[in-house]
Amino acid sequence: MLIIQLAINGIAVGCIYALVALGLVLIYKATEAVNFAQGDLMMLGAFFALTFISFGGLPFWVGLALAIIGMAAVGMIMERLVLRPILGQPQFAVIMVTIGVGFILRSGATMIPGWGTSSQALPTPFSNQTLDVAGLVMAQEHLAIIGATVILCALLYGFFRHTRFGIAMQAASQNQLAAAYMGIPIKRVSAATWAIAAAVAALGGVLLAPIALVEANMGFVVLKAFPAAVLGGFASLPGAVIGGVVIGLIEVFSGRYISDTARNLAPFVVLLAVLVIRPEGLFAEPKKRRA
Repeated sequence: MLIIQLAINGIAVGCIYALVALGLVLIYKATEAVNFAQGDLMMLGAFFALTFISFGGLPFWVGLALAIIGMAAVGMIMERLVLRPILGQPQFAVIMVTIGVGFILRSGATMIPGWGTSSQALPTPFSNQTLDVAGLVMAQEHLAIIGATVILCALLYGFFRHTRFGIAMQAASQNQLAAAYMGIPIKRVSAATWAIAAAVAALGGVLLAPIALVEANMGFVVLKAFPAAVLGGFASLPGAVIGGVVIGLIEVFSGRYISDTARNLAPFVVLLAVLVIRPEGLFAEPKKRRA
């Protein structure tokens, strides 16, 4: 029973990492840029939900929907005002800009009345609720995280495989120049990608809130999501999900059977091992060599 309980906890934690990693991979596939502000977008989404639900008194599902819509708008604005002007610049410039945006979001959150630097609880329908199945006690918030991740992955799969715009986004991520020649609006695709990544971050922030509380530094979870994205292959959406779950399981089991220090260290040990053994990631598609 203990192993099953730990596995459920690890999968739930891994799903949070997977949601952040999904945002990283989406943006990387579309723009070949690594968005180090993804964790801070997650933090901002959690504060949006806190404002709508706790301060505004809206029902949880309404507040969640508004937070996701609001963060999608933030993602589009961020792409238009911050990232688009530096397109074509070296990747180092893009990385530094996203790091700077992360600092601005994090510092700005601490100066907003009602948000501040203290940790705050976000009430959800799943908080402090358990489910007993054959003697196995499971936290409903963990089950909600797993269920939401599965549903989101199914929606993204359907969007990218069965919608015209989703297919256009895939084409743009593979070859922007060829996609532009085929009439695909690259700028709209880029803005939509950032909007989706920010919306996914908002969902991750709301799901993480019952476990870690809402506070300005909760975005540092991106440090655990980055190894998940690398493990899965940085351009693979399914790999990001699998990598997140693997990192979550490794973290939980190492913390239980080794030490708390090992719990925090294990994801980065895995990251280094993957970079040494298979730098392209465990689930990356092999690249074909040109004749």
